[in-house]
Amino acid sequence: MAFKFVVLAALVAVASAGVAPIGYAAAPALAKVAVDTDYDPNPQYSYSYDIQDALTGDSKSQSETRNGDVVQGSYSLIEADGTRRIVDYTADPVNGFNAVVHKEAAVAKAVVAAPAIAKVAAPLAYAAPVARAYAAPVAAYAAPLARAAYYH
Repeated sequence: MAFKFVVLAALVAVASAGVAPIGYAAAPALAKVAVDTDYDPNPQYSYSYDIQDALTGDSKSQSETRNGDVVQGSYSLIEADGTRRIVDYTADPVNGFNAVVHKEAAVAKAVVAAPAIAKVAAPLAYAAPVARAYAAPVAAYAAPLARAAYYH
């Protein structure tokens, strides 16, 4: 009985190791290769946008182009201190991503007219608050029942 157990254990060990025992042929491994049908070997695009909102003062823009693995672009925005930040960048497989940042002096903010508010005439007199009389809290309360009353 012990011999059969040893042989069975050896076969399990060999099978888990991926080696076929003598007399058995190993099944060939089939490798599946995923093919991306949407792959573009030379991607190209170009886009840009520009926002100039006089009401909120929001001012920003961006433009970018790509030709293969080379990307070039620029963006600008108004920072909290009023300066304009302009960033010119490039990216390619040889040099990686590189950006050059420029700052321009503070931009004069557009003056937005405040909404007109109608003035309301003040009332002629105010009524004094009414004094109210409140009843004082009840100071007397019923004394607790004696213990003997709880036990019959």
